[in-house]
Amino acid sequence: MRRIVLLGVLLLLIFASLAEARIKVSGKGYLMNFDPASIPDHLKVSYDIMSRKCVLCHTLERTVIAVQTGRAPITGQPFDRQAVKAYGIKMLNKSNSDMNRQEIKEIVMLLNYLVDENSR
Repeated sequence: MRRIVLLGVLLLLIFASLAEARIKVSGKGYLMNFDPASIPDHLKVSYDIMSRKCVLCHTLERTVIAVQTGRAPITGQPFDRQAVKAYGIKMLNKSNSDMNRQEIKEIVMLLNYLVDENSR
């Protein structure tokens, strides 16, 4: 009886964690990316900008890992709304980022959404 209860609890935890996965990811390794189908319509433009501009300097795997773990993969620093804003400013100030204020704003909105969804 004890094993059955333990197995039931284990299965419940597994299925509960799967049901909670709000941010879908596709690919593995350097091809890892957020599944475009899981991005809400009002953020599709932001996703398109991120998919075109951010990959000029780094893979989206880094961004996916940061959102999923809540930690920036290179520095290990927290990756939250405050960090997203700081990264936006950092990217805006990079001479080779080729992004304007509006594009940075769009990407920050998307990343804030992804961070919020991940923290639920």
